[in-house]
Amino acid sequence: QLGTAIGFLLPPVLVPNTPDDIDLMAHNISIMFYGTAIVSTLLFFLAGVVFEEKPKYPPSHSQAVLQNMPPEDYSYKQSIINLFKNVPFILLLISYGIMTGAFYSVSTLLNQMIVTHYEGEEVNAGRIGLTLVVAGMVGSIICGLWLDYTKTYKQTTLIVYILSFIGLLVFTFTLDLGYLIIVFVTGGVLGFFMTGYLPLGFEFAVEITYPESEGTSSGLLNASAQIFGIVFTLVQGKLTTDYSPRAGNLFLCAWIFVGIILTALIKSDLRRHNVNSGIVNLDVKAVPVDSPVEPENTTLKIQSAL
Repeated sequence: QLGTAIGFLLPPVLVPNTPDDIDLMAHNISIMFYGTAIVSTLLFFLAGVVFEEKPKYPPSHSQAVLQNMPPEDYSYKQSIINLFKNVPFILLLISYGIMTGAFYSVSTLLNQMIVTHYEGEEVNAGRIGLTLVVAGMVGSIICGLWLDYTKTYKQTTLIVYILSFIGLLVFTFTLDLGYLIIVFVTGGVLGFFMTGYLPLGFEFAVEITYPESEGTSSGLLNASAQIFGIVFTLVQGKLTTDYSPRAGNLFLCAWIFVGIILTALIKSDLRRHNVNSGIVNLDVKAVPVDSPVEPENTTLKIQSAL
């Protein structure tokens, strides 16, 4: 999210609007892209050198169980099939795609929306985007802490979804009032809730799909978000160009309302939380992953318990 915030702040500065000098604009764009390539390459090498595959000790009972399952028992294909048979996950997959796709669309078209009503304010549009994402970082942290403390996955997800819907409505109907400070405030509130939803969606998905791989469920959520993001950006962009930013934002509001209904229908079956809390019958100890000592046959117990 911090990288996204920088992505809002730097491009208007590195590539100022110079419609009378296309060569200068092309030069500035190339500098921005080469800079991005250098940073990305550095991060690639850091990821390869610094990060370890897994921690020395499993962080929870549920992870200890998964680490002691034989690798040959895992099938990516079967995991996909299991997830698509999981109705609560399918509802979350669609609702997460709607919310995150709407956020992607708003982020992509924010500059166009701002400049439509505030001509020549490209730099401030970038700052509004920065405000939106930074507020979202705070929202993500607060929502994560709240979720960790209360374990109210469905309730928190639904409340944040509803507040995001209200935030987008307020942003939509205050965008053309002529006061940039209002756009800064409403954009920050919108980002706080829309970005705060992102970790909630991932955590909720892991809860209702355990013991399926977290990477598989997260990958499907990301794919859903990208698909909805592409469609929403194209449609909202067309509505914004042909009519007004309000028309494009109302299009997103309608879809987010659908997402609220789908979220309300999700059955909150907190499988991972039940394992970690000892609600299901497990006898698992956190041991080093390279330990020669094998705990009791937890695989059979977890399968029977779920």
